[in-house]
Amino acid sequence: MAGLIKREDIDEVRQRTDIKEVVDGYVTLKVAGLGSYKGLCPFHDERSPSFTVRPQVGRYHCFGCGEDGDVISFVQKLDHTSFHEAVEKLAARIGFELRYEDGGSGPNREEVGRRQRLLDAHKVADEYFRAQLLTPGATEGRNFLHERGFDRTAADQFGVGYAPQGWDSLLKHLRGRGFTDPELKLTGMFSEGGRGIYDRFRGRLIWPIRDIAGDTIGFGARKLYEDDQGPKYLNTPETTLYKKSQVLYGIDLAKRNIAKDRQIVVVEGYTDVMACHLAGITTAVATCGTAFGTEHIKIARRLLSDDGSGGEVIFTFDGDAAGQKAALRAFEEDQRFVAQTYVAVEPNGADPCELRQSKGDAAVRDLISTRRPLFEFAIRAALKRHNLDTVEGRVAALRESAPVVAQIRDAGIRPAYARELSGWLGMPVEEVSRAVGAAAKRAAQPQGGSSGASHYQAQGSSAGRGQASGYVSVNGGGSAPGVAPLPPSAGLPAFNRPDPRDPVAAMERQALEVALQQPAMLEGETWQRFSEARLSTPAYLAIHQAIRATGLASAGDPVRWVEQLLQEVPEPLRPLVSELAVVPLPASTADGVLRYCRDILARLFELQITRVKAEKMGQLQRLDASADPEEFQRLNRELMQLEMQRRSLRSEA
Repeated sequence: MAGLIKREDIDEVRQRTDIKEVVDGYVTLKVAGLGSYKGLCPFHDERSPSFTVRPQVGRYHCFGCGEDGDVISFVQKLDHTSFHEAVEKLAARIGFELRYEDGGSGPNREEVGRRQRLLDAHKVADEYFRAQLLTPGATEGRNFLHERGFDRTAADQFGVGYAPQGWDSLLKHLRGRGFTDPELKLTGMFSEGGRGIYDRFRGRLIWPIRDIAGDTIGFGARKLYEDDQGPKYLNTPETTLYKKSQVLYGIDLAKRNIAKDRQIVVVEGYTDVMACHLAGITTAVATCGTAFGTEHIKIARRLLSDDGSGGEVIFTFDGDAAGQKAALRAFEEDQRFVAQTYVAVEPNGADPCELRQSKGDAAVRDLISTRRPLFEFAIRAALKRHNLDTVEGRVAALRESAPVVAQIRDAGIRPAYARELSGWLGMPVEEVSRAVGAAAKRAAQPQGGSSGASHYQAQGSSAGRGQASGYVSVNGGGSAPGVAPLPPSAGLPAFNRPDPRDPVAAMERQALEVALQQPAMLEGETWQRFSEARLSTPAYLAIHQAIRATGLASAGDPVRWVEQLLQEVPEPLRPLVSELAVVPLPASTADGVLRYCRDILARLFELQITRVKAEKMGQLQRLDASADPEEFQRLNRELMQLEMQRRSLRSEA
């Protein structure tokens, strides 16, 4: 059995890996202050970005859902791997050779995790299918591609392959590469009969289906021969790796351009994705045997950075009845997007592949450029279901289409479409506008629950500086009003979340943000002052004590220093430490950060002086000066020294 990875090597991988580069593979990040980046959280569905990454300290934290961690935990959660596997993946990424305890080595084939074995099998199968496309037996497959305008370069770009007609060609190949039948059963690439397992894909053109990281997780196969009794398209069934409701074909190729162009084009098939990309529409993806649903929307919104600052989602559908139905299903999900949604349907019903084949690349680009708003398509579809030559038909059409107009998010566009609808129906504008207004009011009525709950949920999803998610959402368990308890842990002390409305707590939080993010500011005399400070908020006091216990030995390496601090604080406070380590400091330049840090630390030290002065003044007032003149003079001297320190701090600031 492989030994444990040496601790120092884990630290080295964590330190040398740029967390922003890793997160960028899953989330579109934007600058959110000096040294901070923000995007839509990959762990929950949100409309405003609250997922923050700070590469300098190697941490991420979502101020919406509370997820936090380092680059290793990010890979664990997003790729569903063990800690061991995540470290090995990151080490391979930076070319770092890991060492193992007790003379152990890295895991061999028999010892790797089940998921990695499945990925390995898919990678080998992918290579096998691609090689088979070049053999004499794949003539029909090459002809299929050629007839649709795809040459060998295009096939290589999209990894298109061919599955031979035999029953066990892939099976033999994978067995020869060391994979066992129990492992192969889990891949979805094989069917099982009375004599054991056999190839699921036979005599078909093959497209590898890859996840957002570029790993092959399944296959799509197109029928080529008339004697094939199977369906036209046959996909991998649901497996540990392949969940069709969460998979978008082409996402690995399109993700960068989706993020850059703020556009995603959703087409219906593998060849449509190929045609779009080759025609210059490099933001095209396709679902795999299922409708575009909620999980797909989450992926799209994260890549679009769908926060209300632009972006568009364009659906292309065949012009037949099935395509019309698919477009209307897409419209039902429209409200999940902040981005504007469009539909592009070729008048003669051609899909992008057919259009490119008959009219060239420019025709595909023109199809996308002539897109129409999806709500307009839905309105026209509603009108087609009624006889507009009769009064009854027009009234029924208005009843069905008015709610569609009412759903238009842009308040400036909504009246214009009410006027358009008036013209299409041949009805007075006032009557149509009243119907749209009534539909909007009905839609705005609460469907259960209180508006107050929605208000607090909104605060939780967009928690700002100095306020972690949930800080003002609940009362409970002996907490002060409006203060939620931090997560408890068995056998450990419970802490209430600090109340952001308390000015002292807010100042202490800011001081800890500075300490965590700029530990070099604490060196020398400042460290002594910081160590002697007495914080009054229990959660912040515990973190301050952990900082003192950790010391500044590793402060030159913020990633390692924060990691050591996380091991020192009580477990319930670790998420709070992550928050403090990543929240953007309110400065846009390096000099601004230094000035801000000096000011915050000076305020902390001044508060400390004020507290000590108050204690000394109390002692002085209780003292009988005639009974103990020496003590009276000593206290006065100390008060003068404290006042001089306070003035010095103000002059330094």
